Amino acid sequence: MMNNFKVQKTGFDNAINARRIAFEDIKPLATRIINALIASGAPKLTIDDAKGVNKKLQGSTSNKNATEMTTTEGTESPKGISTSQQSYDRLKDHFANLIQILSQTAQYNPNENELKIPQLQARLGALESAKTSWIAAHTTFSNAINERNALLYHPETGLKAIALNVKVHVKSLFGSQSPQYKQVSGLKFVDSN
Repeated sequence: MMNNFKVQKTGFDNAINARRIAFEDIKPLATRIINALIASGAPKLTIDDAKGVNKKLQGSTSNKNATEMTTTEGTESPKGISTSQQSYDRLKDHFANLIQILSQTAQYNPNENELKIPQLQARLGALESAKTSWIAAHTTFSNAINERNALLYHPETGLKAIALNVKVHVKSLFGSQSPQYKQVSGLKFVDSN
């Protein structure tokens, strides 16, 4: 059981690393795509649309920050609302939107192989694959955490409950002043929470 937990933790860590690597250079790639689109002679409105998607992908926002009013002890104060949209899901969606704009722009035909639409679509597939692998690893690891916690911390059958009962049993066998009880009485068992 504990070995399964360690295996699942390693698998989860590997999935996190693979996802991080898959998304690592998306932002610089998007900037290169925008520059290739500009160089292609695409219409200004198409370029503006692509730049808007790129701003979301880069995490930059307009000068206006979205705010809402929050009430704290009778006074209202503005509270910032996050608009960066930088989760892995949103980054993948923005990248997909950028590819969609490119695929509808006849002028976009860069010489660089990594900027061509089929390669960008393959890259999008790799992002989706990394995301899916992370979800599967997260689910498996969460289940392993639940199994481990049941083994260690179940109120009746967990290792903590058994250890506390052993301490009481040693105390009943040898007495509270015995060297045997003093050996185990100092052991502390705490929940993971």
